[in-house]
Amino acid sequence: MSEKVILAYSGGLDTTATIPWLKENFGYDVVCCCVDCGQGNELDGLDERAKLSGAAKLYIEDVTDEFCDDFIMPCVEAGAVYEHKYLLGTSMARPVIAKKLVEIARKEGATAICHGATGKGNDQIRFELAIKALAPDLKVIAPWRMPEVWKMDSREAEMEFCKAHGIDLPFAADSSYSRDRNLWHISHEGLELEDPANEPNYDHMLVLGVTPEKAPDEPEYLTLTFEQGVPKTLNGKAMKVSEIITTLNALGGKHGIGIVDIVENRVVGMKSRGVYETPGGTILMEAHDQLEELILDRETLETKKKLGSQFAQIVYEGKWFTPLREAIQAFVTSTQKYVTGEVKMKLYKGNIIKAGTTSPYTLYNESLASFKTGDLYDHQDASGFITLFGLPLKVRAMKLQEVEKNQK
Repeated sequence: MSEKVILAYSGGLDTTATIPWLKENFGYDVVCCCVDCGQGNELDGLDERAKLSGAAKLYIEDVTDEFCDDFIMPCVEAGAVYEHKYLLGTSMARPVIAKKLVEIARKEGATAICHGATGKGNDQIRFELAIKALAPDLKVIAPWRMPEVWKMDSREAEMEFCKAHGIDLPFAADSSYSRDRNLWHISHEGLELEDPANEPNYDHMLVLGVTPEKAPDEPEYLTLTFEQGVPKTLNGKAMKVSEIITTLNALGGKHGIGIVDIVENRVVGMKSRGVYETPGGTILMEAHDQLEELILDRETLETKKKLGSQFAQIVYEGKWFTPLREAIQAFVTSTQKYVTGEVKMKLYKGNIIKAGTTSPYTLYNESLASFKTGDLYDHQDASGFITLFGLPLKVRAMKLQEVEKNQK
């Protein structure tokens, strides 16, 4: 009996060509697994395509809610943004995909997992670190890192390989962007983006929304409520997280929200230019940040921002299944106990504008913040505070004056 390999299957040309390649070069029975993180119509026709290509079986696993609840929300709560811009759409999805691939491998008794990530990208690291952490005994096959066996360096070569194996597929050697899509975002790489000197061709590129110039001339208001850091209602309607993100994607896309053009530092050492569309995620993270402004004390908020940046790097580098990620997430979870309240925002021409934030746990005290003297704070109290707070500066300056005087 042949050994089984689990193929991370998208239905695209790369993974379609991989099925006969695995059978021919390794003698595997190929079990395809497509993990649905909210890709939408990209899943259409996968079953027929996988069978036509020689797969023994195809799993289509819907993990959308798990992705939102257990992977997206920890990043939202942490305020995790890589290099100040990237909201980790692809990075967050890879560990949940790898987790499902391992589950299917165990169910099928497979000895290996195969992925189609290239040798230049981050995804190979994310998939393989997750597999090492969850199933260290499983072999990993990465065709793009095996040029002596893969021997296909272009879409044309892959199509010829498929044709030679009796697979006639409706793929074209077109000049399109390299994209990754899930419920949280869509990324775009390639074509004119490969030269940072070029302006993106947004009219040709955008999928989830429009540019701010093409957004409506009238603003639109929305209201989100949170309970312990988790969004619960949108415009008064109770929804699960995946439904809130879906609705926010439509609203944000309509108003040109969440388009980011970034040259980021990949884990493998090179810089890479890409455009990300994250309309709903941008709104959700901004609303969460606005609520935390009211609720968290200064030192907790400052510490959380530092750890949020580290959390983003951990996720970006594929280290989800690590003790450090769990420890930072435990800290973040503890900070969310009182992150409850309502956030109103106005969307207009690519902007998210505050329209009022309230919380039963707000630390904002109007009496304290007022310029008037209140019961809790007297303007004169500041004199002693400044004396003590500035004491190290004063002592240092006095010492420097003394040294300068003695040198004369």
